[in-house]
Amino acid sequence: MTTVTTPAAGPGTAAGGKSASTKKRRRRRVKGNRATPYLMLLLAIILELLVHIIPMITGVWMSLRGLTQFYIRNWSAAPFVGLGNFRVTLDFNSPIGGNLAHSLGVTAGYSALTVGFCWLFGITAGVLLQRPFRGRGLLRTVFLAPYALPAYAAVITWSFMLQRDTGAVNHVLVDELHLFHSRPFWLIGGNSFVSLVVVSVWRTWPFALLVLTAGLQTIPGELYEAAAMDGAGFMRQLRSITLPMLRPVNQVLLLVLFLWSFNDFNTPYVLFGSAAPHAADLISIHIYQSSFVTWNFGLGSAMSVLLLLFLLVVTAVYLYATSRRRNDA
Repeated sequence: MTTVTTPAAGPGTAAGGKSASTKKRRRRRVKGNRATPYLMLLLAIILELLVHIIPMITGVWMSLRGLTQFYIRNWSAAPFVGLGNFRVTLDFNSPIGGNLAHSLGVTAGYSALTVGFCWLFGITAGVLLQRPFRGRGLLRTVFLAPYALPAYAAVITWSFMLQRDTGAVNHVLVDELHLFHSRPFWLIGGNSFVSLVVVSVWRTWPFALLVLTAGLQTIPGELYEAAAMDGAGFMRQLRSITLPMLRPVNQVLLLVLFLWSFNDFNTPYVLFGSAAPHAADLISIHIYQSSFVTWNFGLGSAMSVLLLLFLLVVTAVYLYATSRRRNDA
């Protein structure tokens, strides 16, 4: 009788099976690690589509339609007008185009003053608060308080303060300091633009202080010590050390402040309501009135698209100019 023996699995076979399963698990882990960033970005991508991309596409579609109050119940029935809304908007000889040009000029002046004063106050306070002294923390907290307040609460408070007969501003300027013979109107007429700039700067300049303070803390103190030993005074140190070292921070800060101020809607809307004075007719309020007051959503959407294109062009030119200057340096 012949006995057949089956060779037992050697240690090499067991090790080979184990290594194969280990390799499979490793491949799955690598694939999972590669997919993890995309899965984490999926929610952000979905929100970006819902909040920005889809409304933007819808706005462009609306700008090509004669969408008025007669087609609110059925948007798809609005007639296709092509670039007709854009032609009406860009006809500066017409009342609609002329008012839009005036609003653009007001917004440009408002943005320039807001950005300029916010940066000036921010850099001044940031430099003065760099050196330690008693009460510095409390002073920083007081300076940052306007930025921490809710926008609506802060602007509503200013609207009460700027009232002609019962406001605190006229009480101080007229009754206490006697700077005016009569109580001026601050929320209507030409003074409304001054009020808008003051409230906007008061709300926004603490953000500039916060950003510039962070930038100032990255400048080595040895540079100031060496400059002081060479006889450089405060202004010379500011021109030769502080401002050049803050150039990257300033480039980003100025762009952010410009975009914020040019698109500002909350401040004029809460301060003046839906019908802003002619002197304070910012383009955001102008677009709102064209869309939700006159119920011409097609025309308002065309203005919004033009505003978007304008801001994209300005931002691209600004980034190109700053990057070119940085490369030349």
